[in-house]
Amino acid sequence: MDFRPTPEQDLLRRSVREFAEAEIGPHVREWDRDQHFPVELVPKLAALGLMGIQIPEARGGAGLSAIDYCICLEEIARVDPAVALSVAAHNGLCAAHLALVGSAHQQQTYLVPLARGEKIGAWALTESTSGSDAANMRTAATDTGDGWVLNGSKAFTTHGRVGDILVVMAVTDRTAGPRGISAFIVERGTPGLLPGKKEDKIGMRASDTSEVRLDNCRVSAEQLLGEQGHGFTDAMRVLDAGRIGIAALAVGLAQGAHEAAVRYARERTAFGKPIATFQAIQWKIADNATRIEAARLLTYRAAYLEDHGRPTTLESSMAKLYSSEMAVRAAEDCVQIHGGYGLVKDYPAEKFFRDVKLTTIGEGTSEIQRLVIARQLLSR
Repeated sequence: MDFRPTPEQDLLRRSVREFAEAEIGPHVREWDRDQHFPVELVPKLAALGLMGIQIPEARGGAGLSAIDYCICLEEIARVDPAVALSVAAHNGLCAAHLALVGSAHQQQTYLVPLARGEKIGAWALTESTSGSDAANMRTAATDTGDGWVLNGSKAFTTHGRVGDILVVMAVTDRTAGPRGISAFIVERGTPGLLPGKKEDKIGMRASDTSEVRLDNCRVSAEQLLGEQGHGFTDAMRVLDAGRIGIAALAVGLAQGAHEAAVRYARERTAFGKPIATFQAIQWKIADNATRIEAARLLTYRAAYLEDHGRPTTLESSMAKLYSSEMAVRAAEDCVQIHGGYGLVKDYPAEKFFRDVKLTTIGEGTSEIQRLVIARQLLSR
């Protein structure tokens, strides 16, 4: 495997970095303070191809590779992880599920506007009583002969209140366990689809996270996504690739925190010289730079396998586990190097520290990643 970036990838990284610094950077504190989902940014993201990164050009997307996707998420997360989370959820969950199993009609109707940034996507799997145990969901879909009626609620849904197109997992056969779960496409404005509580989070505050409620929500038979009973299996396939995106987000967040720490260490003086000259600071900087590169390579390896159509369950879980836990350390060290200023909002350290914890929880906790890794290794 050759991970040297191509000239096109170098250009992509520079373009997304310049965009993030110019269009996102000036608003980071404001959006975080107000928990504002920057809907006004969506057309600009779309113009750069960031709302349909891996979607084929024939479906309105940019048609880029999984490694390109990682580069995009890294560069956005380096500036604002919350915006990167929204881009990842839109691309790697909702749009990815439609691209994976959607019919030609469904892709033309729903995937194309998502890829063009005309619509915002959401993906509703988690419930208040079924997080890591995702198959133990209560939301149910009843067959009416000409369609389905959905009842239940979903928790911690990214874009739950602002999403235009939702992919919702629901039980269609309670006796079949995970094989009795199906996926449905639900459009905002559908009677019975109700916005629930918006979560007041510690971090990633500019990314909308909300409850979604379904009260006798009727959808047509054509809005069954994939085969009946295959919803959970398809969701796990989506998550395998989605975890690569979260790993890339964590790498970008860690890179941003690391760069902030280096800048501060060069500027801050103590005992008559910059603190960057002290070994205690240098070791933190060296360790984090090394861990970031290791995480980036793990992430790119998983993306490489995805690009070549190979299974990624083991590699994506390894990348997500290591990258997220590495990023926690990088964010913590960023605060420590800033000292007291790491605790105030005048510096970026405290926001990286608040944002980073989600990476060890969302799309499968670190504990679940270890379980997945162990099962993959022990089943050989």
